[in-house]
Amino acid sequence: MQKSLLFIPDISGYTKFIQSTEIEHAEHVIAEILEVLIAANTEELKLAEIEGDALFFYKEGSIPSQERLLAQVEGMFSAFYGHLKMMEKNRICTCNACATAPNLELKIVAHTGAIQFLKVQGNKKPFGSSVITVHRLLKNSVNSNNYVLLSKDLSNSVDMKPTYQSDLFGFKEAKEEYDDVMVDYIYSNIDVEQLQITPFEKPFKVNFKKVPDAIFDMEFNTSANELLEIITNYKYRGSWVKGVDSFVFNENEVTRLGTEHTCIVNGKQLDFVTVIKDCQPNEIIYGELTKSPPPVDELYNFFIITPINETSCRMKVEIYAVSKSPFKKLLFLFVKGVLKKSTANSLENLKTLVNSKKK
Repeated sequence: MQKSLLFIPDISGYTKFIQSTEIEHAEHVIAEILEVLIAANTEELKLAEIEGDALFFYKEGSIPSQERLLAQVEGMFSAFYGHLKMMEKNRICTCNACATAPNLELKIVAHTGAIQFLKVQGNKKPFGSSVITVHRLLKNSVNSNNYVLLSKDLSNSVDMKPTYQSDLFGFKEAKEEYDDVMVDYIYSNIDVEQLQITPFEKPFKVNFKKVPDAIFDMEFNTSANELLEIITNYKYRGSWVKGVDSFVFNENEVTRLGTEHTCIVNGKQLDFVTVIKDCQPNEIIYGELTKSPPPVDELYNFFIITPINETSCRMKVEIYAVSKSPFKKLLFLFVKGVLKKSTANSLENLKTLVNSKKK
């Protein structure tokens, strides 16, 4: 029977992260990271299972070359840490989950051997002694949470020397005993500074020299962080923004700078992106930009939240309309009243929603 590759990227620090942070955002963060790792699969590995904080990949009857195997490892580490850096730089949420997500780390464990398959409801799942071994290797004595570990069987199969060295990798030999069976392996810590992380789009920051076209100010009986969560979690939008047919967004994504969502109104699509502008140190700010609505070229909504105490806050909403032609500026004067009325109604609905969540 031909040998297969067994490959498990595992998020280090997952248990503590889930147990000590806000569960909904923690779940979204982990889901995002797992999707990033899946997208970084360049070797056509098959995903056997998502195991909470880990992905169990395999490649049946085939093992990549040493160069391709190491490139796959490097690619996943680069994607993982690139995403964490983006989450850190573009964060607007103040919750503990979003604040501590950049502290997560990654380990990858890989092995080779013969595998068999179980079929359950049409799904094919690997099983056998090699599958047991690769999962056992996750419980090792490596004094790190950021490393790649290759079983000796795998390193021999790709002709890798036990002390292979490069700018990124510096392998060492070790062994573990599992149920009276000794398993040899090599491992290397990963120097994150040596990873080629793809630059991500910088946050879209705007500054206005003019006064807002409309301003609203309201007090809420909830904490600043809780109000921010309700505003930025698009699953609540339909409860306080009326007249919209539907909201389209990624349910597994925490809202941050650059996040996109879409409103469908009377069959027309309004695309929004999260932006930012300067604010005072004690303020929390969330902004949205759309270039879709007539008669303006750009419409900005900024929600600026200031804590009063632990259970109350004030929120100022600023609306800026940008029209590049005199004709569009004139047209906006006719719809400005309608926009102000709809915004005022939405904020009253938001206040009702906040109060209902306190009961």
